Amino acid sequence: MTSVTPNQSGSKPLDGITVIDLTQIYQGPYATFLMAKAGANVIKIEPITGEPSRIRAKVSGEASLPMVMLNVNKKGITLNLKTEKGKALLKRLILDADILVENFTPGVMDRLGLGWDVLHQINPKLIYGSGTGFGLSGPDKDNQAMDVTIQASSGAMSVTGYPDGPPLRSGSSFIDFLSGVHLYAGIMTALFERTRTGLGRLVEVSMQETAYPTLASNFGLVFRSKGKIPERVGNRHGGLALAPYNVYEAKDGHIAIVCATEDHWIKILKAMNREDLIHDDRFSTNKVRVENIKRTDDFVEDWTRSITRNELFKLSKTFGFPAAPVRDLIEVMNDPHMHERGQLEWFDDPDLGRIVLPASPLIIHGAERVKTVASPSLGQHNQEIYGGKLGLSEEEIQALKAEGVI
Repeated sequence: MTSVTPNQSGSKPLDGITVIDLTQIYQGPYATFLMAKAGANVIKIEPITGEPSRIRAKVSGEASLPMVMLNVNKKGITLNLKTEKGKALLKRLILDADILVENFTPGVMDRLGLGWDVLHQINPKLIYGSGTGFGLSGPDKDNQAMDVTIQASSGAMSVTGYPDGPPLRSGSSFIDFLSGVHLYAGIMTALFERTRTGLGRLVEVSMQETAYPTLASNFGLVFRSKGKIPERVGNRHGGLALAPYNVYEAKDGHIAIVCATEDHWIKILKAMNREDLIHDDRFSTNKVRVENIKRTDDFVEDWTRSITRNELFKLSKTFGFPAAPVRDLIEVMNDPHMHERGQLEWFDDPDLGRIVLPASPLIIHGAERVKTVASPSLGQHNQEIYGGKLGLSEEEIQALKAEGVI
């Protein structure tokens, strides 16, 4: 297959697509971040006081890195949707929009008179994306949802931690971003369908439902144990079906090592210079290694403790088995591989100064890469959107400000 470098000049995949972005915090803003980085014209609408991520930053008196990271390449305006004039302005904005995205609690937009049924009548081509915690229907639809509460309700937290400890949340907000990716995918699917039908769709994504498939290995353990609730397994394989599969102590930190095939085990033994154990009955098959998993882990860790993380990582590449050092956030932020690929970049933000920002992980070869533009300050583009796009006069804009509409 011939590869085209991502930086080659070409059209942006979502050129000409206008997105009305009512999203907040992580889930929704990440979906619209992906759209902005694909070239869409994203208009971020915030309440007059700002969205929650912006408000949180006021506690420290500094700009919010998540707010900055997830809202680059967007135009920012303010709008009070609780006012009749604010509702009317949103309806004008969606007249020629392609996509609207929100992740409010189910029913909020309907109570405002701005739900799917209303907006679809105004613009039948509009794709309406709704990100929720539990969905737009069902007995749990009104439950409050944050990443940590979904980690709890989805079962993800129950399998995280060690057998003798409490359930733990993942250190990263993986459900927020996982559901954000699904929301993007659903909206893009509807956008593709529109090329054939000319009509938009209501697309919904539930955080809890996107978490369920991530527990595939863990559910395998449940079914193998005939419905018994399994213990947490720490860093071992979620289904306790592979060994070695763990995070092991190294001379200067920790390293993750995975043995997914018998060939991997032979390569690990070669790296240890212990080929004499290839046919040893204690370790000769994955089945016996799993049945005596502590013995297997102790054997591997006796070796890893004598070597540094980087030495172990080099051995894994030389001999060909999966492994990676456990890196801290400073190491990851400065990853030369991701910087060389343009997936991380140093950026001079007007509020935070020099920071590292991610690009979109979606690399469309042959398409122009969107240059990063700083996230907007609160209401930064009010004049451009209300004046330039909607044609309001300066007097009208000032009157709307005075009335608390924008």
